[in-house]
Amino acid sequence: MKVHLTRTISGLLPSEPDSEDWYRKLKLGQVIWGEFKKVRNYQFLRKYFALLNVAYDNWIPGEVNSKYGVPEKNFDRFRADLTILAGFYENTIRLDGSVRIEPKSISFAKMEAEEFADLYSKTIDVLIKHVYKQKIDAEKLNEIVESYLQFG
Repeated sequence: MKVHLTRTISGLLPSEPDSEDWYRKLKLGQVIWGEFKKVRNYQFLRKYFALLNVAYDNWIPGEVNSKYGVPEKNFDRFRADLTILAGFYENTIRLDGSVRIEPKSISFAKMEAEEFADLYSKTIDVLIKHVYKQKIDAEKLNEIVESYLQFG
């Protein structure tokens, strides 16, 4: 079971309802064992998704026709492509021997805070190049994201 704890003056205490239920079932003096990780800053994750949402809303893909019809704009694909273009990907081999590039997971369990901060910074660079076509800089984009977080 995954348990979320917060350090307080009294020690480690549960920080969400499922963890509280688990904690209440422990007997006084019971010894527990586990591996612990610091959780990344949740507010920074919100900021990252605000950045993605702002950029997605501003992205105007060119017209494309394929033998499968006219493709539609898709947020999940947009996010995956940004992650890959920012350099956060894994090469995987497919059954037919071809190579597929997959974006790295940004889950709390799979990406440490420092790597996530690097992803955020490099995502801004990719957005300025590919979505905003150098018409704004990182400072302006950050201002837009902060405004989105306040009013969005």
